[in-house]
Amino acid sequence: MIRVMIADDHKMVREGLKNLIEFDDNIRVVEEADNGTECIDKLRCNNADVLLLDINMPELSGMEVLETLLKWKTCPRILMLTVHNEIEYLIKSVDMGVDGYLLKDSDSHELIRAIHCVYEGEKFIQPSLIPFLNSKLIARDLDQEKIELLSERELEVLKLVAAGLYNKDIGDKLFISERTVKNHLSNIFKKIDCSDRTQAAIFCLRNGLASLDG
Repeated sequence: MIRVMIADDHKMVREGLKNLIEFDDNIRVVEEADNGTECIDKLRCNNADVLLLDINMPELSGMEVLETLLKWKTCPRILMLTVHNEIEYLIKSVDMGVDGYLLKDSDSHELIRAIHCVYEGEKFIQPSLIPFLNSKLIARDLDQEKIELLSERELEVLKLVAAGLYNKDIGDKLFISERTVKNHLSNIFKKIDCSDRTQAAIFCLRNGLASLDG
C-alpha cells in the first residue's frame, strides 16, 4: 500500500485528489495539510511514502518545504503537483532533487502513474515538459562552458556590470584603470557571446551570478 500525503491550501483540490487517486486500490491518502508549516509538522510524525506538494501555499511555499525535507535523513518521495508550467520552477525543483513534477491539468491516470513511479524510486517529469527541460539544460550547459572561459578578474567585472556599476566605478572598486575595465569587458563580451552590458547582465542573472536585489 502506498501511503500518500497531500499538501495543498485548497480543500476542494485535496478532496478531489483524494477521490481520484484512491480509485487505485494500492494507494491511500493518510494525511493532508493546507500550508507549508503544517505539512512539515505532520510529516515529523507521519510515515507517508509519497508527498503531493503544491508550490503556492501560505506560511511556507512548496519550494521551501522541498528544501527543508531534502535535508532530512529520511523523507517521503516528493511529487510537485502544481499549476506552474514555467520552466524555472521545474528547473529549480529538479536541481534541488525533487522526485517528480506534474501539472494539475494532468488526467488521473497520469497522476496515479506518477505516484507509482516516484514510490518505486524513479523520476517522473510530466512528458509535455520534458522537451523544454532538455533544451533549458542544454542551454545552461553551454552557458557554463562560457563561464569557465572567464578569468577570475573577468568574472568580478561581469558581476559588477550586472550590479549596475559603470566602468569608472568598477575600476575604483577593483583598483584598476577604466581602460583596463574596458579591455576586460571586450574580452567578456566575446567569451559569453554578448554585444552589450544589458545582455551581459541578463547572462549573469540567468546563471545565478547576480540577483535583481544585488
